[in-house]
Amino acid sequence: MDMTCIDKIDEYMQYELTEKRIRHTEGVVETAVALAEKLGADPDKALIAAKCHDICRKWDDDRMNAFVTLNQLGDAYIDNINLSHSKAAAHVAKVAFGINDEDILNAISYHTTGRAGMSLLEKIIFIADATEPNRDYPGVEALREALEEDIDKACLLSLQGTRDYVLSQEKYLDDDTQEAIEWFEIGAPTEGYPKKKEKDEDEEFDFNNLDLTDLMMF
Repeated sequence: MDMTCIDKIDEYMQYELTEKRIRHTEGVVETAVALAEKLGADPDKALIAAKCHDICRKWDDDRMNAFVTLNQLGDAYIDNINLSHSKAAAHVAKVAFGINDEDILNAISYHTTGRAGMSLLEKIIFIADATEPNRDYPGVEALREALEEDIDKACLLSLQGTRDYVLSQEKYLDDDTQEAIEWFEIGAPTEGYPKKKEKDEDEEFDFNNLDLTDLMMF
């Protein structure tokens, strides 16, 4: 795995992220690498994906909404940085840092919502984000205990918690989250997943066709 991108990622993080967000990212890196080593995933890929997962989390609304509009990600992403930051981060990883590994890009892109057919790396980044040592919220200890037993069990528990919270706040629940829940509930089968979705043109996310002109600041 080519690791020459790490210095550039670290430089970008120092410029774009708060100290608190950097501490969180470091916690995700620590957790993700440990999980990769334990579960047989590539630790280098886990490290890169973890470092990149929140690199756009502190973009302001104008900047993020411009990215969403420019790249036709859909109305659900407008004024919704919880969803949009992962898509922006995946593309920054690709165009700014030269990361072309689709598993890494997908792990970044779906680390907030999950999706049906998640790869092992996607699961690792998703659950590392939820359980890294700096996380402190109701239910996190239950997630950590579940993770000791089985990563799929932990991912399902986290997704269900996200669904319940989002719906209790009467906010938009991303289809990928609901589909991920249903997939884990039937045992997370690998055959036939992830499925190619039929989406409207303005909803399709394509790493290769996004434009970040004037949106990335170094």
